[in-house]
Amino acid sequence: MFTVCALYHFTRFDDPEALIGPLRDLCRSRGVTGTLLVAAEGINGTIAGSAEAVEAVLAHVRALPGCESLEWKLSTALDRPFARMKVRLKREIVTMGQPDVDPLARVGHYVEPAEWNDLIRAPDVAVIDTRNDYEVAIGSFDGAVDPKTTAFRDFPAWWEANKEQFHNKRIAMFCTGGIRCEKSTNWLLGQGVPEVYHLRGGILKYLEEVPEEDSAWHGSCFVFDGRVSVEHGLREGPHLLCHACRRPILPADRDRPEYEHGVSCHQCAEETGEEDKARFRERQKQIRLAEARGERHLHEDVAPDHSDR
Repeated sequence: MFTVCALYHFTRFDDPEALIGPLRDLCRSRGVTGTLLVAAEGINGTIAGSAEAVEAVLAHVRALPGCESLEWKLSTALDRPFARMKVRLKREIVTMGQPDVDPLARVGHYVEPAEWNDLIRAPDVAVIDTRNDYEVAIGSFDGAVDPKTTAFRDFPAWWEANKEQFHNKRIAMFCTGGIRCEKSTNWLLGQGVPEVYHLRGGILKYLEEVPEEDSAWHGSCFVFDGRVSVEHGLREGPHLLCHACRRPILPADRDRPEYEHGVSCHQCAEETGEEDKARFRERQKQIRLAEARGERHLHEDVAPDHSDR
């Protein structure tokens, strides 16, 4: 059993590059795998390992400048959810591409999971899912608007094109763990939207705290690790990952004619040409050879980059 820890914190790092080496060395020495992204605006990521090893990394992060109030979410996985440890320097810890956005200045009103249902059922509230289309496809809240974006950086353009339909509405926003809403609520406030709310701790905290019989959530929640999805109580969901397009699929989808392991699924078979598919087949061959040697191939990544989550 592995402890999985999702964390993020906005703070100001004067020299984020100097934090990379010590973080990477600590994680590797403790057998922790996953991804941590560091930028001038803070830190973001998900890691996995033994409970003691994860706590050692958390203690290190809490000791970084401005991270004393770091919050995190713990869950478990039966199998190791990451192939390796990556600590990367990024321009943003979650990519919105809006240089004036500053979650440290102000954000929307936080709403606790226990109070979320009442808010989103109010007639004057519009609920917006800020996640990407492949995430929304496997689960969301009752009545939530799906912007159908392929990346978080697309959200501002979507809002500009659709904002009139939300006139005189209070806006409630949510995402997987809360980080996207820190930026999206700050951005909407800067656009003059007077009342903006967001779910504290994101979907993960909601699924952890709200009983399934009282839930306004339907389906599974995509997560950026080898479990692919989780459900109420943060138990592992049924989904697998297409290693060609990094979208979630169900076990039954492997029986569809478009599916070829690591090469295509029904969602991406028409998106790539034969040259791409040949490259994917070669990658799968190298993965099989590595497995035969008792190794794990470096390209066997299990999740998309956290910076676009």
